[in-house]
Amino acid sequence: MVSAAEQLAANLNFGQLAKADELKKRIWFTLGALLVYRLGTYIPLPGIDPNIWEQVFRSQSGGILGMFNMFAGGGIHRMAIFALNIMPYISASIIVQLLTTVSPQLEALKKEGEAGRKTLNQYTRYLTVILAAFQSYGIAIGLEGAGNVVSDPGMFFRLSTAITLTGGTMFLMWLGEQITSRGIGNGISLIILSGIVAELPSALANMLELGRQGAMSTGLILIVIVMAVAVIAFIVFMERAQRRLLIQYPKRQVGNKMFEGQSSHLPLKLNTSGVIPPIFASSLLLLPTTVANFNAGKGPEWFQWITTQLSHGRPLFLFMYLALIVFFAFFYTAIVFNPTETADNLKKHGGFIPGIRPGERTAEYIDYVLSRITVLGAVYLAIVCLIPEILISYASVPFYFGGTSLLIVVSVTMDTVSQVQGYLLAHQYEGLIRKSKLRGGRRR
Repeated sequence: MVSAAEQLAANLNFGQLAKADELKKRIWFTLGALLVYRLGTYIPLPGIDPNIWEQVFRSQSGGILGMFNMFAGGGIHRMAIFALNIMPYISASIIVQLLTTVSPQLEALKKEGEAGRKTLNQYTRYLTVILAAFQSYGIAIGLEGAGNVVSDPGMFFRLSTAITLTGGTMFLMWLGEQITSRGIGNGISLIILSGIVAELPSALANMLELGRQGAMSTGLILIVIVMAVAVIAFIVFMERAQRRLLIQYPKRQVGNKMFEGQSSHLPLKLNTSGVIPPIFASSLLLLPTTVANFNAGKGPEWFQWITTQLSHGRPLFLFMYLALIVFFAFFYTAIVFNPTETADNLKKHGGFIPGIRPGERTAEYIDYVLSRITVLGAVYLAIVCLIPEILISYASVPFYFGGTSLLIVVSVTMDTVSQVQGYLLAHQYEGLIRKSKLRGGRRR
């Protein structure tokens, strides 16, 4: 039998959007916040010669600089006040989450519920300031060593750049939190999504221009477009893929009534970690280049060799990218899904997996199944992110048609649409409740 919730979900009509005032307010707030972010990516840093920086950027845009320009929504290309984007915040989140697994104090905070979560968020903010200041100071030194980009180099320029870029990151962090609480979807993900989507038209125009000039063949352009469509379809299929575990509930008696046993499913997503692994991996790969900026081409030969090998498209970069994606696929899955807690909740409500003893054995079985599907999820992320990256490196395809950018765009869009559907569903429920109350009042 189809439940009322499933019937409503099947009959969702976006024409109801005009009647859902709360949802409209959230959508307008989200669009306004993202517009503020996009405007910030066009405000340049003070003391930078934009023409010289344009030449420097174009000479290095095929490397890791171009990759992080994609995440910054073009902010690095224009060397704007939002050039760091929210990458320091993501790096800080990684570090705090890693520390919760090794520090008993932080692990205890995590288990305290809402109060502990707020404390951990505050620690993440403090660490974000430190990382943003560190990276922005490295960028300032790198700019001073990049020819005549800086009109008046010195300590004043370094401090002003560090303060400006750090302030931009903290503002974006705050803006993302506001979108999450007052808008729709995950604010941090939507900020990254808007930056990628905003640069897609220009990336497509540049690729067509390369084709017109003969730098890219027509066949290669068609292959890229077909590959992008195929990758999008593959991402949609894999993001919706689930392994459903059958959950059985025994017969129960309430008063004089006997209720039949029911069955349901525990859905385990194939890719529980979502877009987090590639974003985390990309964020961590930015740190070595920041350290290299401090040396400005100086330092031991081994350090220079490592920095060179971590350039975009190099074998070491691809290996590290793959290793970090696989690691964070398992790590983040372990954070967001706790088999022991799920097994305890099933036991409290009388549910069990057929053939598996409730309690510890159920937790072990769920962990076993989750580990196996996470392997498939990690392989899927590696394929989607690495194969297009190799094509980008060796065929001069724009970054915006890579697997990482397409994964972020498709996944965040699907998540946002599901949240909009959730708000519409809640609005329809409210309408049904009001109608039932009106009918009840008339009958009386």
